[in-house]
Parts: sequence; C-alpha cells; structure tokens
Amino acid sequence: MLTHTTTRVLEPSDLGAALAILESEPVANAFVTSRVQVAGLDPWRLGGEMWGWYADGRLRSLCYAGANLVPICAGPEAVRAFADRARRAGRRCSSIVGPAEPTALLWRLLEPGWGPAREVRANQPLMVTESPSAEIAPDPLVRRIRKDETEILMPACVAMFTEEVGISPLAGDGGLLYQARVAELIGAGRSFARIDDGKVVFKAEIGAATTQACQIQGVWVAPEHRGKGLSETGMAAVLRYALADVAPIVSLYVNDYNAPARKAYRRVGFRETGTFMSVLF
Repeated sequence: MLTHTTTRVLEPSDLGAALAILESEPVANAFVTSRVQVAGLDPWRLGGEMWGWYADGRLRSLCYAGANLVPICAGPEAVRAFADRARRAGRRCSSIVGPAEPTALLWRLLEPGWGPAREVRANQPLMVTESPSAEIAPDPLVRRIRKDETEILMPACVAMFTEEVGISPLAGDGGLLYQARVAELIGAGRSFARIDDGKVVFKAEIGAATTQACQIQGVWVAPEHRGKGLSETGMAAVLRYALADVAPIVSLYVNDYNAPARKAYRRVGFRETGTFMSVLF
C-alpha cells in the first residue's frame, strides 16, 4: 500500500500537533520542547524553523532547524525527507544533535555536502533519574547564582564551554549571545555554583526545562579542585534543586569516553537509558 508523505515548515496553528509529538518523549525532547512551550512555532521567536513530516495527512515527525539541527521522533523515511530539505537550504546550524540512530542517519545523508565535521561524538549516553542517591550528600555550599554574581560566574562558563566544545563562546560576536544565555539562566534561577573566596569551584545549570523533564548542563569543576569529589556532591545539590523546583525527571547526556563523569553521575543516582549523538561544525 502506498503512503502519501510530505514535509513542510510548521506554522503557529500547528502548535498543538507539534507539542503532542514532543511530549510523547519528554526526556529525549526536553531541549526542543522547552523552546516551543515558551516561543511557539513562530520562527523569529523560536530561533529557527520547525519542519514537520506528514504521512497520510497526519503529522508524525519533527525536525528543529535553528542553531542546532535536531530530528525528533523521526524514523528513516522522515530523516531522509529532513535531509533533503536541509541540503536544499544549506547548512545554517553549528551542530546536529539528537537520539543517536536518527542523528547518525541524518549525518550520513548530509556529510557528502556538509562535511567534514569538526568533531563527531557518536556515543553520548543519556542519563536519567527521578530520585537522588542516598550515597552522596549534597554540597551545602552549592546554591543559586544571583544576578549580581554574573561576572564572577562568566569565566567558569567560558572555560567549561571551551573545554567541552573545543572553541571559545566569545568568538564571532564577542560572546554576546552566550553571555545573554548565561544571564537568562541566572535570571530564571537555573544557574548553580559553589563560590569560594570569590572564585567558582563548581558550577552547573538546568538548561532545558519543561513540566515533565529538565536537563542539567554545563557541569564544571575548577581544574585545581578536580579529583576531590566535588562533581558528585555538587551534582547532588543541583539534582535536589531540580527535582524539588523544576521537574520530576532530570536528565543529562555525557561523552562516552568521559568515564569519571559517568561514574560520578551514577553514584549521584543517574542511570543510562539511551544514547545521543552530536555532530559539531
């Protein structure tokens, strides 16, 4: 039996159908869901287009096309359709990221025209928890960052980003967008750190956040304090805040080669439930 399929840019009137797909996998889709819940589907407010893949007149899959290209609930046929649209539009994103299987297929289809990538991280375990471990006591000195502490926090944020991504977030626009994002998280009460003698010792943020799930990001320990267990006690503190104030499920994803971090997160109460993939340009 033949199936009629089509792909198009979604409009604000498609919001209900798009949210139904996003909320069907609240953990994996937390990043995009959080943006859509705040901004809707207007491209200017959303910071990119939302592409929809239809089969027999019904919306089945999505792909967020902004600073990141993110396939959402996408099977092979939908991924191929999104790849065709992405090729025609040309690369505008700084990364492709999402669940490993559709992201890998999307990259295989786009690599001949978009490659080479600066880095491909094919195996990034997705870790989830609904409750903290009793094994690790939260660091009582980890707390929410105040707006007047932005300048204290910023060097740690820049160092974390540079270590993790391989380029400075201050490049290009001088860091204006990155600084705005840091300020946004601080203003929302989702930036946490331990500050000793005016210097950040540990920091992390709750980035994507919906009523169903949230995602911890930007975990960083000052180099001179590494190996002291601060990532565990610090994460335990952030996890406590996240579960109490933000969402009933907390997630993060980590590079597979970062064995110490994976071990620390498991001790705090996280378990591996899936795999993400990132392609960095």
